[in-house]
Amino acid sequence: MLHRVEGIVIRSMDYGEGNAIITICTENAGKVGVLVRGAKKVKSRHAALIQLFTTGEFVFFRNNGGLGTLNAGEIIQSRHALRTDLIKAAYASYACELLDRVLHDEETGSFWFRQLSACLSALEEDKEPGIIINVFEMKILQAAGYGPELDQCIACGLEKPAEELRISPRLGGVLCRSCRHNDPPAMEISPRALKLLRLFAALDLTRLGNVDVKEATRGELKKIMRAFMDAQLGLKLKSQGFLDQLDKYDI
Repeated sequence: MLHRVEGIVIRSMDYGEGNAIITICTENAGKVGVLVRGAKKVKSRHAALIQLFTTGEFVFFRNNGGLGTLNAGEIIQSRHALRTDLIKAAYASYACELLDRVLHDEETGSFWFRQLSACLSALEEDKEPGIIINVFEMKILQAAGYGPELDQCIACGLEKPAEELRISPRLGGVLCRSCRHNDPPAMEISPRALKLLRLFAALDLTRLGNVDVKEATRGELKKIMRAFMDAQLGLKLKSQGFLDQLDKYDI
């Protein structure tokens, strides 16, 4: 059966001699794997279409699910700027790998196509990459069923002032002073960081404007969100490892 979809390339790998297999996050057909014959050969008309982060229209044959075979394609947005900037490419790769690893094929669709597109566009537009990725991580946690409880104590269910709360990535939410014994290693969290996390939980990436966040708060958010990702999802991502190396050498 012939399919025509709009999608974003989230994974690309060599296959055989001169071929490539791409995974695309589509607007209306979930995640799809497509074989692109001859894509790695010199002067291939599809060479640009298989690049990571590219948004395009893909026409492919696929019978009864499984891998499709590209028939034709057209680039809608190349996102070349993301691939030529080390920092932007690192964050964009992490967003794509995270979506690919966490969400099943049928779980992706119009919503995630829009969220990923907005994430990549925000990175292209030089918005603060750490904040963009923190919002994206929050959306991923929510989609996976691990969205943190940020409005009331996860142990007693009572709403308490932000100054009295800590946050427990292991338990999946905030703990009040009376319930801290449930997780003694629970992390301290500033009222400002908690306010932003609550904003991230409610925010749609397509509506993300310029968020001005102080460096200290950005560092706090990054530490908290990394702890949540490790505790709740426990993934070992190549792209995350590369981001860790950038942090290690302060790049």
